Order: sequence, then structure tokens, then C-alpha cells
Amino acid sequence: MESTVISQHISSIVIFIAVFIDLFWGRLSAQNLIISGTVLTIIGYIFWDKSISKTDPAYEYKRWKTAKGAVLFFVTLLGLSPILKTLTKDTSSDTIWALTVILFLANMLFHDYGSENRTNIKFPGSLSTNAAIFASVLLASRLEVNSHVFGLMLFAVEWFALFPIFRRYTKSLSAKFNVALTCILFILATTLFLYISNVIAIIYVLGIIFITFACPYWLIWIQKYKNEIHGPWDEARPKLQPPNE
Repeated sequence: MESTVISQHISSIVIFIAVFIDLFWGRLSAQNLIISGTVLTIIGYIFWDKSISKTDPAYEYKRWKTAKGAVLFFVTLLGLSPILKTLTKDTSSDTIWALTVILFLANMLFHDYGSENRTNIKFPGSLSTNAAIFASVLLASRLEVNSHVFGLMLFAVEWFALFPIFRRYTKSLSAKFNVALTCILFILATTLFLYISNVIAIIYVLGIIFITFACPYWLIWIQKYKNEIHGPWDEARPKLQPPNE
């Protein structure tokens, strides 16, 4: 079902927001977030590396370059964490929450749901990724500990830049894997928000059910009301004369 792509992306945003709330309330340690995110990223990269190596033998020479880039990014983000923490110090929290909602809506609106490209992110997918990262920066600036800021931003890059590539890879492997990933994200998002707000969790569950099941069947149902308009713009159709008896 193609609707699972939308469900997965919405679930990803809900999970990220739940992680931020747990960090903000002190129920999740930055150390656990950093370790779990790093381990899952490494596991995903191993599967990705095996897939690319089979189709592109030259990719083996890029592993060292990828490793150096990852270490450089890790160190740079660690150094920028104190700056990000005070980035919106003079901005009210209400403004931050409102901008975050707008940016995540832009992320959902411009996300590349239909692309089969697993290596490059193009416009408007790049706009979607940038909106999510900017929203993550705003949320991270509300945290009071540098390690929390670093953990959230590291998770944001893994979640919004790398994880969509892994989701497309999973979809290309098998429909069963794609459905399984959708269920895992749905269960995880629901479980996390049950500890935050039962009302929001119920709204999320109903919304996912509507998007995943109701919308596709509704689209199929309205096809019978589709009218095909013919006019002079149509291609000419030859008229065949009946054979002479």
C-alpha cells in the first residue's frame, strides 16, 4: 500500500516530538539517546552498504570517506551544541512552538513520498529535510543541557536525513518489510505518546487509520464518478470500415 509511505513519515515526526518531550521533561537521558541512535544508524548503514556494494563495486572505496565525514560531523556538532542552546535565548517559547509546528507541516508537505531514488535527495525533498532540521534546532534551543542539545540534534540528522533513505530502501526490498516497518513505527509512536498525552495518542491513532486505510478506499470508491472528457485535443482514432460481404 502506497499510503504506508505517508503513515511512516507522520509516525517519524510524532516519534521525534515524543523524544524531545522526554528529554525536556528529563525522562530520557542524552546518553541513552546518543547510544541507541548511533547503534541503530550503524546497523542501518551495514544493510545499506551491502546493498550498494552489490550494485556499485566502486562504492567500496568510499567507505573511508564516509567514515571520516561521520567523525567530522560528530565533532562539529559537539562543538556547536553550546551555541545552539543559546540560539533563541531571547525568543519566547510560544514563538518557538508555533514556528516548530509550521516547519514540521512544511516537512510533511514537501517530503518526497513517491521517489524511488535511494542515494540523492532533490528538491522539494531537500526543502523538507531542511525544514525538519531547522525545527529540530528550535526545539534543541529550549533544552538546558549541552549534552541534551547534542543528543537531540544528532538524532534529528539520523532521523530526518538518513532514516528516509533507509525507508525507501526497505520499500524497494519487499512489501512485507515495508508494512512491518510501518507497524513498528506506529506502535513506537503510540507507546511513546501514551506516556505523554492519551488524547494526542488517540488522535494520532485515528489519523493514521484514516490515512492508511480510509483514504485509499475512498479514492477507489470515487473512481466510479470519474468522467472522461473527449474533445478535439484527443488523438485521432481511425474508423475501420466493415468488410464488404
